Amino acid sequence: MSLKNSKKIVIKIGSSLLVDKNKKIRKKWLSTFAKDIQILKKKNKKVIIVTSGAIALGRKKMNLNKKNLKLDKSQAIASIGQIELMNLFSKTFSKYRLNISQILLTLEDTEKRRRSLNAKRTFENLFDLDFIPVVNENDTIATTEIKYGDNDRLASRVAQITNADTLILFSDVDGLFTKNPKIFKDAQLIEKVDNLNDDLKNVHFKGINELGSGGMNTKLEAAKICQLSGCNMIIANGLYKNPIERILKKNIYTLFISKISKLVARKKWIIGSVSPKGELVIDDGAKRALKNGKSLLAAGIKKVNGKFNKGDHIKILDKYDKEFARGLCSFSSNEVEKILGHQSKDIEIILGYTTKLEVVHKDDMVEI
Repeated sequence: MSLKNSKKIVIKIGSSLLVDKNKKIRKKWLSTFAKDIQILKKKNKKVIIVTSGAIALGRKKMNLNKKNLKLDKSQAIASIGQIELMNLFSKTFSKYRLNISQILLTLEDTEKRRRSLNAKRTFENLFDLDFIPVVNENDTIATTEIKYGDNDRLASRVAQITNADTLILFSDVDGLFTKNPKIFKDAQLIEKVDNLNDDLKNVHFKGINELGSGGMNTKLEAAKICQLSGCNMIIANGLYKNPIERILKKNIYTLFISKISKLVARKKWIIGSVSPKGELVIDDGAKRALKNGKSLLAAGIKKVNGKFNKGDHIKILDKYDKEFARGLCSFSSNEVEKILGHQSKDIEIILGYTTKLEVVHKDDMVEI
């Protein structure tokens, strides 16, 4: 599905697109961006904007040059900058008769199933009211443990929750290159990626396009979430004026093609987790069983990594420590430590109480 055919589009812009190196707000750029959004809206496309910039604008407001602020100070600065950010969007977008709304999300708003469904309903209601949701991470309350830390993965999670057709990540380069284009003149733009593992196996990402708080690695994590959710993803240069028009006319970008996903919404949500709490290492027999659509039983588990509670997202690794699947664990990490390697009939005796027999039920698991 091309951008022209996409009915629902999520667009992520970083703080460097809103505020230049001299701490000047790029008002003309934002105005051309709003014009692009107006054109998309006239074509009956639903648009969600995920934006950074609250802390950058907060620093500008308070005339602070120091970048490495302590957490409590950065939270306060984010609170100040959030108003500046939304005022900037409101003033700019109203010139094009575009209505905007604000949604602040934390990691748990998307990692907890009930809260993610609530967020989805809010997006749908805003579309019905003809408003454009402008999303940001809630930096005013988020701590290191509960932060996305970058808006690339936040944007991919929003795309997954809202069943978007395309996610656009605007960067300061034209897309994903074979090498760092700022250093190597022979660096080539990778125009299309069908399979992340096969197509990018010869690309070394260390030092390539280290942008913002995320860098290229977080963009690839976002691509993985999108591909498994049935959503295309584009990395394109956002520094130009009318950046969406440039995508449509110039075709200069990297396109990550989504896998044709037949996953139900719940399983898309499971696979899209950006913060699994732990890992289970399984043997070959358990891996074969999972491939045949079976649940994960205690007998096939060799090792537990990390601490997690019942119902948390976890990764399932094979004996080579390669991620094989993701799921919701029916036991805590402490319980799994006690029952791993044992037969299901022995679980009640070992734990001393009645519980489920499947450590990860097949309905709560997705193979990657």
